[in-house]
Amino acid sequence: MTLKIVGAGFGRTGTLSMKSALEILGFGPCHHMMEVFGKPDHIALWQGAADGKQVDWEAVFEGYNSAVDWPVCTFWEQLAEQYPASKVILTLRDPDKWYDSVIATIFRGWLGETKETTDPHALMVKKLILEDTFGGDVSNRQHAISIFNKHNQHVIDTLPKERLLVFEASQGWEPLCDFLEVPIPDEDYPNSNSTSDFQKRFQQRSSASENE
Repeated sequence: MTLKIVGAGFGRTGTLSMKSALEILGFGPCHHMMEVFGKPDHIALWQGAADGKQVDWEAVFEGYNSAVDWPVCTFWEQLAEQYPASKVILTLRDPDKWYDSVIATIFRGWLGETKETTDPHALMVKKLILEDTFGGDVSNRQHAISIFNKHNQHVIDTLPKERLLVFEASQGWEPLCDFLEVPIPDEDYPNSNSTSDFQKRFQQRSSASENE
């Protein structure tokens, strides 16, 4: 199986909704950060990628037709090259709303709960997102937003227009289905993973880890 869709957008830009949408449209299963939890072999592969080792992408994406969110977006250029027939989707969001969301969810752990963690998944996320993407500084709003904007512009400047969809969840099905050349489903575009939903899952995972 080969990736047909590569997601270049950062987490908290509607990537879980995009995962659901792609699976509804027949491009699933779709890889997402949530797919990595509880899979030590996958964590090790992504940790190798974070450490700059050569990655067997076929092993990482075995069984998947599409991939979005972190850690995928960190390697979007390599994946676009690895899968030249794939299309790329850049999920976007208002930068200030994105930061408000990410500081209350993904970044929250690095400012408190998991700062000194030894959990392999958390360490992989720390390396790829906190350190490599944001230079260890996620509490500085303007710095984080600057990284976010630069990443998005780089994707836009790099890819030919016919291969790239720049997408916001508020646009709904039409631009996504036009881009993928598939019919519009007879259901609403997915709305998944609000800040409160993410926080609940994070607390549940933290509690489970403490009880292991």
